[in-house]
Amino acid sequence: MIAYLKGNVRDSEADVTVIDVAGVGYQVIVSAATVAWLPTSGEVELFVHTHFVKDEPLRLYGFKDTAERRLFQTLIGVQGVGPRVALALLAGLDVAELVRAIATADVNRLTQIKGVGRKTAERLALELREKILMLPSAGGRPTAPPTASGGRIPAGPLGDVYGALAQLGYKPGEIEPLVDAMDAARPVGDLVRDALGALRKR
Repeated sequence: MIAYLKGNVRDSEADVTVIDVAGVGYQVIVSAATVAWLPTSGEVELFVHTHFVKDEPLRLYGFKDTAERRLFQTLIGVQGVGPRVALALLAGLDVAELVRAIATADVNRLTQIKGVGRKTAERLALELREKILMLPSAGGRPTAPPTASGGRIPAGPLGDVYGALAQLGYKPGEIEPLVDAMDAARPVGDLVRDALGALRKR
């Protein structure tokens, strides 16, 4: 299984690029974020998901960092979500908005993405709403919550909640009233999901 490629860009067209690694050209299907980041020539490093389905050719999917690859792999772990749908999800919403939509079961927002039907959106929300909050790309369980000017960052599990919400783009003034009212004994995933639901209603 190929998990990583380092080589020179030889050719790029739409969402497909060819990476020359020691004289061997690897055709890689890349995410929208990676397309925007990828240079037209020169050396690059891509984190790869090797995808194999019986009776189909092996395909390589490339990402600029491990966090996006992990999110992609989590998405395709849901029944009915193949690589193309996962790439559409990553292209249709930025990471923070995608995490919020799944965590708060915002099916209407998910179905606005081309190629994502209502059943698929509902399945994503059902299967991933807790798991997705804890992915590195979602800001789950940061080792140290980000600091903020004048912000009161609590310790322990509530600090994890604060850090996850901050990394999703919310301001201290939005986070603090919610965190102050939370029960620290509850699972972090449940607390973040409840907070996202409350923020969405504002």
